Amino acid sequence: MAEFIKIYPENPNPKAIQKVVEVLKRGGLVIYPTDTVYGLGCDITNIKALERIAQIKGVKLEKSNFSFVCEDLSNLSDYVKQINTSTFKILKRALPGPYTFILPGSKSLPNPFKKRKTVGIRVPDNSISLALVSALGNPIVSTSIRDEDDILEYTTDPELILEKWDNLVDVVIDGGYGGNEASTIVDLSGDSPEVVREGKGSLEIF
Repeated sequence: MAEFIKIYPENPNPKAIQKVVEVLKRGGLVIYPTDTVYGLGCDITNIKALERIAQIKGVKLEKSNFSFVCEDLSNLSDYVKQINTSTFKILKRALPGPYTFILPGSKSLPNPFKKRKTVGIRVPDNSISLALVSALGNPIVSTSIRDEDDILEYTTDPELILEKWDNLVDVVIDGGYGGNEASTIVDLSGDSPEVVREGKGSLEIF
């Protein structure tokens, strides 16, 4: 049974955030709000938790397309190879915001992702997700809970999300109604930006 925790986005309660962070540190799975759709996440340093998410999504962990949700760009060098000035300017312009940027992966990626040439980086414009990552001290590995064939309410209404995911995760955060449009994915690993998926984020900033 998942714990249902109400957190207000206007002023996330530090005690509630810490409670969720403790679950993440123990290897728990958490469903939490972002600036797009609700996400399913775990601590990037916990292999067992990563394997649980991969199993739920029906993918091999090494081949998964999970995003790394970061608090800001300060720890980018831990996961991403050195990037040029124009790429960094795009990131500064767009983040925090509803984008996933594909960037060249560094050699210091966590073990399950070692063989990856690229990683997806997210810095959501959502106070709850940023507070979680900040208190955790490292990124959350995340994937959206939105399935293409799902009834919309199941991915936007926290109570219905709890109903569906109750036996699969450890915590569902109620941060209010979520969106139903995923992030815009932009590949910045090549010579010029390439839009992989058009979502909530505007393309005008490119």
